[in-house]
Amino acid sequence: MNRRQSSPQPESASALAAELRAVFRKLKQCLRRHGGRSHLTPSQVAVVLRLEKDGPATVSGLARAEAMRPQSMSAVVTPLLQSALVKGAPDPDDGRQTLISLTPKCLNLLEQGRAARQDWLAARISRRLSAQQQQKLQAAIALLARLVED
Repeated sequence: MNRRQSSPQPESASALAAELRAVFRKLKQCLRRHGGRSHLTPSQVAVVLRLEKDGPATVSGLARAEAMRPQSMSAVVTPLLQSALVKGAPDPDDGRQTLISLTPKCLNLLEQGRAARQDWLAARISRRLSAQQQQKLQAAIALLARLVED
């Protein structure tokens, strides 16, 4: 008789998914709190992260990427320019366009925030979890990585 491992009931998978989402939401909130104070709106954060990932872009290019109107994107970018988190420079391919890019000040703030979140989480893991629990967490991370694989 060939026995296959039974798959979890849909209800328990659904319950696991709900618990996982709740824990990740709370973890994300904690990481935000310990990553430094940010006065940026969610739209501004999205622009900064996009510029960090994709490099300089025009306001209209950012608007397309974020599914916004160019006028709305201008309203997002203007405070970033005023606070010197981004800067504008003429597009070398089309001098009529302005390329928006991150400033060293912004890159430094991003680095500091990530370092603060990393330090907080590492300290929390060290203080709250035994060596055996840390091994279990490592195994759980491997399982979570499988969930997001393509």
